Amino acid sequence: MQNNELFELCATVDTIIYRNDSNGYTVIELDDEDETTAVGIMPDVSVGENVKLIGFFKPHASYGMQFSVTTYEKTMPEDIAGILSYLSSGSVKGIGPATAATLVKEFGEATLDVLQNEPDRVARIKGISAKKANDISSQLKENSGIRELMLCLGEYDISPASAVKIYKAFGTRAIQEIKNNPYCLSNGDFGISFEKADAIALKQGRAPDEKLRIRAGLAYVLNHNRSNGHTCLPMDRLIETTCGFLEVEFGLTGEVLSEMIADESLISYETGGRTYIFSTDMFSSESYIAQRLNMMKLFPAVKIEDIDKHIEAIEKYNNIEYASMQKEAITQALTRGLLVLTGGPGTGKTTTLNAIIRILKDKGQKVFLCAPTGRAAQRMSEVTGEEAKTIHRLLEVAWDKDDKPAFKKNEKNMLKCDALVIDEVSMVDAQLFESVMRALPMGCRLILVGDSNQLPSVGAGNVLDDLISSGVIPVVQLTEIFRQSMKSLIITNAHKIVNGEMPELRVRDKDFFFLPSENKAVIRKTVVDLCSTRLTNAYGYDIQKNIQILAPGRKGELGVTELNSTLQEVINPPEKDKQELVSGKRVLREGDKVMQIRNNYDLLWTKDDGENGEGIFNGEIGIIESISKRSRIIKVRFDDKVASYDFDFAPDLDLAYAATVHKSQGNEFDAVVMPLYRGSPMLYYRNLLYTAVTRAKKLLIIVGSYEIIEKMVNNNRKNKRYSGLKFFLTESDR
Repeated sequence: MQNNELFELCATVDTIIYRNDSNGYTVIELDDEDETTAVGIMPDVSVGENVKLIGFFKPHASYGMQFSVTTYEKTMPEDIAGILSYLSSGSVKGIGPATAATLVKEFGEATLDVLQNEPDRVARIKGISAKKANDISSQLKENSGIRELMLCLGEYDISPASAVKIYKAFGTRAIQEIKNNPYCLSNGDFGISFEKADAIALKQGRAPDEKLRIRAGLAYVLNHNRSNGHTCLPMDRLIETTCGFLEVEFGLTGEVLSEMIADESLISYETGGRTYIFSTDMFSSESYIAQRLNMMKLFPAVKIEDIDKHIEAIEKYNNIEYASMQKEAITQALTRGLLVLTGGPGTGKTTTLNAIIRILKDKGQKVFLCAPTGRAAQRMSEVTGEEAKTIHRLLEVAWDKDDKPAFKKNEKNMLKCDALVIDEVSMVDAQLFESVMRALPMGCRLILVGDSNQLPSVGAGNVLDDLISSGVIPVVQLTEIFRQSMKSLIITNAHKIVNGEMPELRVRDKDFFFLPSENKAVIRKTVVDLCSTRLTNAYGYDIQKNIQILAPGRKGELGVTELNSTLQEVINPPEKDKQELVSGKRVLREGDKVMQIRNNYDLLWTKDDGENGEGIFNGEIGIIESISKRSRIIKVRFDDKVASYDFDFAPDLDLAYAATVHKSQGNEFDAVVMPLYRGSPMLYYRNLLYTAVTRAKKLLIIVGSYEIIEKMVNNNRKNKRYSGLKFFLTESDR
């Protein structure tokens, strides 16, 4: 059989071997002569049903030949024997063999129709309550609805997996919703682009300047820019961009936007003579943060007395002397109850923070510590000697009714602490910070620690910069580099870079090295040699544990994608007994260094001490311990815990021998190797270089072009982010 030759199989479903309820992926065994195994998105097929499957045969490394289903149809059994077999199989929850026999005896060949459409008649059967009858009816209607929706969307080339998500969102009214407004498909988390929804609208005969289309286009442009970090857009820019995107008139687009503002689909906010447009959720997030912070200023935490005496006692005990700005930070945190503590490496943030924590604990205060990522929380624990959690774990992430992450800790179930310390605040986006503020009890002290010169959060918002630039929140910036830190060229060069000065690149006996080259192939070979042999031989470093390549972007020969592919073949080549899995365009192999590339809140993990939990988050780095094709499980070790991934979640993992600087935020590595060569100007600016340099703890090696380093140092263009937090803070403070 040719792998690309389509076949049609008609048979009865004998066994459901596996089903993923979240996306409908199903493995079934057919009751045919060959006992064929079929795989694909078949969310509603059940044992005993007759199915017509269209697809192709493909070999599986562990399970042999399988039938890969591209589309299918099914027919419910019509004769009494078939109906009895179907209901007795357990395919319908709440019906077993005995109940099935009773139902078939009562309703005969009309049994399935009665079960679906006349639950009141079913409830008259002894042992079946009205609730149970309605549950059975709903279940059968859902199965029928999913099948009908999949057939409807199939003509628009929308995958069965997307159809399952759409049905979960709209239920039995899904088809009518799409007929009324095909653009609803691009507004949800269905994996359907605006362009695809637009094509469906065109097939429906809708006009290009229809208001429904312009409404969807405005929402799409606003949401697309959220992925670039913006919580809002200036009105003129939003209209202009939407007009160009949809090829419609400026005046009509402005009229539609006014209607959306009037019906509160979008929110407008005027400040400084310019109007900004927000989605309702982003407006709610940033305005709530501002209101809550201003409330904290009006009703601050209880002032700690005799701070000078406490500082003197700590200085004497540790045989140290705090700098004046460190004392100022300690005092502000303990008297005003709200503080942003910022500063670069080597300026004493950790020493200052430890003093604040110690004084609070000596006063009997309950102090919680947290950070945005697992690595950042782990490092926080190491430097403070106190337990630190990820923000998600602290807030006890869970799932809401729409399968979206929600937090158990909120305004109805607040954190039980007297003080909360958040590290690496530059990484915290607006919606996550809102969740923190909602869970913060009145009178709780809040200390925010971060480096304002780091790259901003991956998610939308500009929280740390807005807090600092508003002038409303107490801020202490540490700038003095302590003597012991002056010995590190990583630290002194980081400060040079952030001040717009060229780093020292000629020193050969410290922790910062520059290996110049203007040849892309030479740079690539040098990076590979450093990570595979040279740093191992010289320092005992291992790319799986100690070394991290950081590149500005993903594309090109020196981008993350190509470097990962090359390093994988050098560091972890294929072997006969080493299992691997093809995921998209990449191969995942046992022993590979990988990174989680999106938050997965319900992924189960087990720590070495037996503790169980859930949630692996964007940016966490681990090693693939095993790949089992029989159980379809990938086990990945993240420091002291092992997470189990179903194969369906393999796309959440990417190779991590090399990573972008953006993805490295919150992490520190013993050794960082950074290739720098000509590329997209959008990626070559000062803050990105500074962030990369400050990821290195013991050794930093830049390989590449002196000219590029110079350009990055001189380019102080921070990516402009439109956000409202600063506006809300300053205007509500008046």
